[in-house]
Amino acid sequence: MPGALNGRRAPGLLLFAVLALATAAPAQGAPWLLVDTRKAVLSVVLDGRVEARFPGIAIGRAGVVRLRRRDDNATPLGTFRIAWINDHSVFHRFFGFDYPTPPYVWRAFDHDLIGPETVRRILWAVRHHRLPPQDTPLGGDLGIHGLGHADPWIHRRLNWTGGCIALTNAQIDRLARWVRIGTKVVVR
Repeated sequence: MPGALNGRRAPGLLLFAVLALATAAPAQGAPWLLVDTRKAVLSVVLDGRVEARFPGIAIGRAGVVRLRRRDDNATPLGTFRIAWINDHSVFHRFFGFDYPTPPYVWRAFDHDLIGPETVRRILWAVRHHRLPPQDTPLGGDLGIHGLGHADPWIHRRLNWTGGCIALTNAQIDRLARWVRIGTKVVVR
């Protein structure tokens, strides 16, 4: 349950609606991405079938967390949507997440990592279908990207990102055919 905001509890129904939208199953015929951080595999799922698998992914240097903080080098677990696409990134391609999502906001608020004003800023952006602020104590600029000019040797051996999910440039190019703004991504 979300923490008190100016002495009042956030309406449970509103939170339920926001969480339902964030975790809803994708529409029939819409591909979604499953990132298995333990097996280091990203899978494209379409109509209940795995259409493509991308093994050998890298995640954040600090592993995975349920509550991420700015600059902690950890990859957040949870359900996200692709909010932006940069085909000319220094990482070759970048599929940016809609992070921080409402579940992260409320968890961070309950743990006193952010205050009421930050909660309002993030939830306002979500409510207005905008990218949540990327400059909060929760960090931002997270997503799935290629290597760019990074060392493929390091990529094969280490989790090296600042919290993102990395594939090789060839893998991210192949993945691009399934990714659109709004594509669901489950990181577990």
